[in-house]
Amino acid sequence: MIKKLRIKNFKTHKDTLLEYSNLTVLCGSNGVGKSSAIHVLLLLRESYLKNSNFEYLDLKSNPVTVGTAKDALYQFSKDNKISFEILTDNHNLLYSFENKDSDSEKTLIYKSLDTIHISQKEILEKENIFNKYCQFISAARLGPQVSYKKDDVVVDIHNQISVLEGQAEYFVHFLDRNKNKDVMENLCNKNSKSNDLFSQTTAWEREISEGVNIVVQDVGNLGYELKYQFNTESREGKTNPFRASNVGFGITYVMPIIVAILSSQPDALLLIENPEAHLHPNGQAKLVELICLAAQAGIQIVIETHSDHIINGILVQCKKFEEVQKGISKNNVSIYHFDRNEIEHCSIATKINIEDNGKVRYTPEGFFDQFTIDRKYLMGF
Repeated sequence: MIKKLRIKNFKTHKDTLLEYSNLTVLCGSNGVGKSSAIHVLLLLRESYLKNSNFEYLDLKSNPVTVGTAKDALYQFSKDNKISFEILTDNHNLLYSFENKDSDSEKTLIYKSLDTIHISQKEILEKENIFNKYCQFISAARLGPQVSYKKDDVVVDIHNQISVLEGQAEYFVHFLDRNKNKDVMENLCNKNSKSNDLFSQTTAWEREISEGVNIVVQDVGNLGYELKYQFNTESREGKTNPFRASNVGFGITYVMPIIVAILSSQPDALLLIENPEAHLHPNGQAKLVELICLAAQAGIQIVIETHSDHIINGILVQCKKFEEVQKGISKNNVSIYHFDRNEIEHCSIATKINIEDNGKVRYTPEGFFDQFTIDRKYLMGF
C-alpha cells in the first residue's frame, strides 16, 4: 500500500508531499493539481507495464496524456528534472526523469543519470500501483452506450476494466466474466441473499435507483449490450428491458466504480475521479458508504472530488465507525485540500484533520464553504 507520495517539478507541483491512507481524498478548485497527483501514479505504472525499466516516461500514454515535456515540467523549475518518490509498506521508490536534449516538444522524458530506479519485477509486482489489481476510472468514463467493447486479453489476462484514459470501456465485459465470483463479505449489501459480483452490483445499484435490475447481453463480435429492467407491482413483476441510453445517466455512470470496488481484494488500488458525477445526493451518500467499507477492509482508494456530499458522507462514515464499528476509522482517511500559490504558480496541499465524531475545524478558505457563503447572503448577514 502507498503511504506517501512526493512530487517535484511536475506540472503545478513544485514540491508536494501527500500522506496516503486506505482512503485518500483530493479536493479543491479547478486547475490546482488534484488530477496530477493521480496522473503521476498512472504514468509510472504505464512505464513499468511497457517493460521500460523506467528508462523513460511516456507523456502520451494510454491511461493519461500529459502532452510534451514542456507540458509536464513545472514552469519555474530551476532544472529539467521531474522526480517522484513513493513510500510503500515495502519500499521507498524514487524515480527521476529529465529532458536531456532540451527539446520541449518531445513526448518522452528520460531517466536521470544520477538516479537508480528500482525496476525488478519480483519487487514491484507486490506493489499495488504496478500489479493487475490497480484500476483507474476517470472523469471521462463512458456514459450509456449502444454496445460495450469486448477484449479477452484486457479482462482475463490483465484484469482491467479500462485501457484508454480511464473510460471503463470494458467494465460490462469484466462484470459478465466475473459475475459468479464472491464479493468480500464486509462489502456485501444485505438486501441481497447472494454474494456473487453480479448480484451485489445489482444490490448496490438499487441503492442508487430503487428496483433496478441489470441485464447484460453478449452480442458476439459487437461486444455487450447493457439494459435495465425495473421491478413493478404489476402482474408481470418487471418492466421490459430498456436500453441504458434510455435510463437515468447516473445508473450507468456509477456502475464501473461499483464493479471495481466489489471485485477488489485487500491491497488493491483504485484511482477514481469524480465518483459523484450524475448522482443524486442520496446516491452519493450510498456510494460513499461502499467506498468507506472497502477502504476500511484494506482496499486502497484514491478519489478526486468536487462534492461536499462526498466529503460529508465520509465524515458520517467516520462517526459511524466510532459508534458501531461500521464505516471507516478516521485514522484510515486522508483528505487534502489543494490551492495554488499565485506568485510561484504551484500547488499547495493542506491536510484536513478529522476529529472525533467526524468533525473538521479550522479548514482553509475554499474548502466546501460555498453553502455557508450562500446561506449568509440569503439570510442577510
